[in-house]
Amino acid sequence: MNGRPLPCSREELGSLFLFEKLAPDQIARLCQEGRVEEFAPGPVYGEGDDATCFYVLLEGSIVLSRRIGDYDVEITRSSDRGVYAGAFQAYLGDRLRQVYNSSLRVIGPAPARFFVLPAETFAAIMREWFPMAVHLLEGLFFGAKSTQEAVGQRERLLALGSLSAGLTHELNNPATAAVRATSALRERVAGMRHKLGIIAARPYRRDSLETLIDVQERTAERVAKATALSPLEASDREDTLSDWLDDHGIGDGWQLAPIFVQAGLDTDWLDQIAAVVDEDTLEGAMRWLNYTVETELLMNEIEESTNRVSALVTAAKQYSQLDRAPHQVADVHELLDSTLLMVSAKIGPRITVVKDYDRGLPRIPAYPSELNQVWTNLIDNAVSAMNSTDADGTLTVRTARDGDHLLVEFRDTGPGVPEEIRDRVFDPFFTTKPVGEGTGLGLDISWRIVVNKHRGDLRFHSVPGDTRFQVRLPLASADGDADSATATASPADSAPEPS
Repeated sequence: MNGRPLPCSREELGSLFLFEKLAPDQIARLCQEGRVEEFAPGPVYGEGDDATCFYVLLEGSIVLSRRIGDYDVEITRSSDRGVYAGAFQAYLGDRLRQVYNSSLRVIGPAPARFFVLPAETFAAIMREWFPMAVHLLEGLFFGAKSTQEAVGQRERLLALGSLSAGLTHELNNPATAAVRATSALRERVAGMRHKLGIIAARPYRRDSLETLIDVQERTAERVAKATALSPLEASDREDTLSDWLDDHGIGDGWQLAPIFVQAGLDTDWLDQIAAVVDEDTLEGAMRWLNYTVETELLMNEIEESTNRVSALVTAAKQYSQLDRAPHQVADVHELLDSTLLMVSAKIGPRITVVKDYDRGLPRIPAYPSELNQVWTNLIDNAVSAMNSTDADGTLTVRTARDGDHLLVEFRDTGPGVPEEIRDRVFDPFFTTKPVGEGTGLGLDISWRIVVNKHRGDLRFHSVPGDTRFQVRLPLASADGDADSATATASPADSAPEPS
């Protein structure tokens, strides 16, 4: 897209930080081979188009954005003279496909002026004026690209391995319980068939059988309504039921009593059964009811186990955001719960998780899968910090409203962030974890997701025993002309004041 041509001023070019060290003849060559153009508010070039020009802002305001899925995500905006974009990697030549890696547009209301240099001219000038710098930049570019690919792949593999191990551990417990309960249920059903054969072989009266079936149905209904008892209450009731069974001539009552207690049966219920069942069939009826109760309890256990598996699968889908649009209106609490469930194996028994949620908070526009990555990184760092000490720890996850932002805070009781490294915690590749346990990209990635992509804020406050990482996310989508100071600030600028 071409703008309106304007005269090129050598003085104006020389006043830019990008060109201030150039000689007068070099400035003159730039003016001769380049041009000044004015662009009205709107697009200047699009991501993926052939990179034909190098743009330097002289006046106005611009926004750079990247295409992610079906959405354009703003990565930066600026009105600083001298900022540049476009074909700034033209010096790499045909070793890199020369396309624009972002979209540039002018934001109003005023137009913007650019110094525009053709890509071929920019590449030739770089090689002619700065040959050593070009070699260094080439090595830096391709070296950094290889390093980031290797480290990024390892980071993803580590995260995938950790989450897979945690999910496998969580799935194993209910799956094992379901298998165990199914095996026990098979034995109980076989026992019921055996008892049914005994009943059929003996001369029970029809009304006695009808009464027994009625008692069986009412007992099954009672199992479904049973309430949990404390260990002391359960022990006392087992003793009472065991004595009742012994008094009524039922052998091994101590084996039947715990099952009846678990089902919510008491002596009053057993008295009702004894009142409607003949004395010579009471013991058989009790053992028949025991099979009924055990069968119901085992089916409840299987149902709970399979529900647990289903909940874990749902949490995994929520965490990974499978089959969902990348950008959507999301409930932060659902994202937090799914992440905590996915990393629960890593948290371990020594760390207590406290949820302090403000459930009245609205849903917010966000990229849920990427926010889950932020939660994972912050939780992982908090857990690692608390595990570095011998004491048990507490992880508190709090949500609250903070003006026109939603606050998510992760507080841990670890040793805190040392004063001498606080200004480096968001730097890429900086880590305090042992070799092989961290790549130093977690907080850098989190910063980019929260600040650059969601136009939010990420900061921390730390003293020994109380470290808090705070994420602030806009409650509503920012409009195109909104101030973006938080999106272009550095992590150090957003560090909180000590309290």
